[in-house]
Amino acid sequence: MATMSFRDAMFLLAESRERPTHVGSLMLFDRPEDAGPDYLADLHRRLVSGDVDIAPLFRRRATRGVSTLGQWAWTTDDDVDIEYHVRLSALPRPGRIRELLELVSRLHGSLLDRHRPLWEFHLIEGVEGDRFAVYSKIHHAMMDGVRAMRHLEKALSTDPERRDMPPFWAVDPRPGRTSRPVGEKAPAPTGVLGTAREYVGGALRTAGTFAEGVGQSLNVGPALLSSAYRGLVEHDLALPFEAPPTMLNVPITGARRFAAQSWPLKRIQRVRERTGTTLNDVMLAMSAGALRHYLEAHGGLPEKPLVAALPVALEDSGSGNALGAILVNLATNEPDPAERLRRIRQSGLAAKENLQGRDPMTIAALSAVVAAPIGMGLVPGTSAINQGFNLIISNVPGPKDPLYWEGAKLDGIYPISVPLDGQALNITVMSYADSMEIGVTGDRRAVPHLQHLLGYLEDALVELEAVADAADAADD
Repeated sequence: MATMSFRDAMFLLAESRERPTHVGSLMLFDRPEDAGPDYLADLHRRLVSGDVDIAPLFRRRATRGVSTLGQWAWTTDDDVDIEYHVRLSALPRPGRIRELLELVSRLHGSLLDRHRPLWEFHLIEGVEGDRFAVYSKIHHAMMDGVRAMRHLEKALSTDPERRDMPPFWAVDPRPGRTSRPVGEKAPAPTGVLGTAREYVGGALRTAGTFAEGVGQSLNVGPALLSSAYRGLVEHDLALPFEAPPTMLNVPITGARRFAAQSWPLKRIQRVRERTGTTLNDVMLAMSAGALRHYLEAHGGLPEKPLVAALPVALEDSGSGNALGAILVNLATNEPDPAERLRRIRQSGLAAKENLQGRDPMTIAALSAVVAAPIGMGLVPGTSAINQGFNLIISNVPGPKDPLYWEGAKLDGIYPISVPLDGQALNITVMSYADSMEIGVTGDRRAVPHLQHLLGYLEDALVELEAVADAADAADD
């Protein structure tokens, strides 16, 4: 039995019916050319057979009690009901993407069963265009969204002919780990005393880390004051709790709505090249333009610019979650897309420069201050004061080559994230081969007509392409 880090346990401590804290993904596959009518049913039968291995990570079950002194810990489940975790579903006709997204929205709004390992895998047949889909979800306490996507990549192949691939839950994302067959037992637990000793050891290590943080406080304090000063004198640097209230920053419910779409990467790269920016700058500008259009359509565009939190990778601590955050001014109060892009780029550069040259402890402390509203958003009733930023926008570099699973080509992969109390909308971007995949996750009540954001994202890209055309004309 292993005690959880606080960073992982907080996603269990704060979870409720209104605030599910799992991440997910939607993958679209083209059926192999030689696939028969029972291809997916046969695949499902093989996946749930007793011969399939389960990696140790996917046998983990969350628990706490006297043996852990009330601390959340991981225990091994030696009797995993694989048919519960791996499910086969079918879309109603005509099986459009609309029906698929409605199904995924419902699945993503339901809580994972804490009496079992915290993951699910859904095979979905009947998608138009001779395709099928896979929706998977895993609790944020087990791994963050970036690691979850990396894990999915490891379970796929660049070889379209390969047919002997292990399922996703047989591939352990942790290096040097192996899986065990379903019927094989785990090593005997260490017992109450061993668990208590492990807990005390973890507590001592935590105390040691805290003491180290105190020792570094003389460095961290000036860093925070320096950031505040720079934010006052350099308007490019966004500071926590500067974000304006919007219709997106309200209490949330447990129901979710999800929308997704792909864009040709070459369109975004052209804007990047002509404007001298980065792909991340362009994606943020697309998001900012879409949010401006969306809020205008609902009569709720604030005079002050929206602020986005961008997750950044921190030093790996062995935890399932190793992310901090920076803040970026989205310049949504700027009507000119060229000027909006320029301001977004400058704000992003200022945030990154603010971390450059800092020691790891200071970087972690600054990220903790920025990310504090994320923790607050997991606590009910904090939406009235949780205005550190307006939404989270993530950009995850994905695989550059087309991928396959059991001969089926991966046509698209869309990340699905966690809305927070006070931040009811999340935009996550992932590159894949020649496409940019965008998943938009929102609270079903707080973000009406969420699917309209996809059209507004396209409108924003068209505006940026006009900026690129103007740059070309100026060069000529």
